[in-house]
Amino acid sequence: MVMRMFVEAFTVGYLSTNCYVVNSQLTKEAVIIDPGLDDRSESLQILEYVDLERIKVKFIVNTHGHPDHVHGNALLQEKYNVPVCVHRLDAAYVKVKEKSTLPASVLLEDGFLVKFGDDSLRVMHTPGHTPGSICLLGEKLVFTGDTLFAGSIGRTDFPGGSYQQIQSSLQKLARLPDYFLVYPGHGPTSMIGEEKSSNPFLNLLEK
Repeated sequence: MVMRMFVEAFTVGYLSTNCYVVNSQLTKEAVIIDPGLDDRSESLQILEYVDLERIKVKFIVNTHGHPDHVHGNALLQEKYNVPVCVHRLDAAYVKVKEKSTLPASVLLEDGFLVKFGDDSLRVMHTPGHTPGSICLLGEKLVFTGDTLFAGSIGRTDFPGGSYQQIQSSLQKLARLPDYFLVYPGHGPTSMIGEEKSSNPFLNLLEK
């Protein structure tokens, strides 16, 4: 039997971060990806959605440790009492600051499976934007954080960033099937095939 994940997207925070609630349709177990919330009032739309759909949150997962992606960790962890997950190389980014974040309780590695219900997302380590940036792979979709956007890529001029590393990470993503749906950390969704044909950063990759 093929399990299907349902994705609900919310645009949150001061940099319009995409926060995703991804649930297994059969069991209603879910992960919340990148809750970059500004305050409690902004979180209401997510909390109400989870309650309305009777979703059981299992994990909070950060694609990397920048504040606009982790700022709501503590609020949602307080609500759902679930582990916060981040790649070990970005663990230092995720720390208590103004009570909006908290140390990660699960340190991810490349190939790690984040399991919820009958579904899972596989961790792909994609450094470049930060040392511990990750993408999360499903059956026909990928959550790319700030590694890949529709028509662009994440910045590499922040501390810990590397243009050489992000090029290698983009090579990994370019090997995914064209039909994979791309859910980025900011901006609209796309497809791997569309990015390979029109994204100048993927066009510059060595063939």
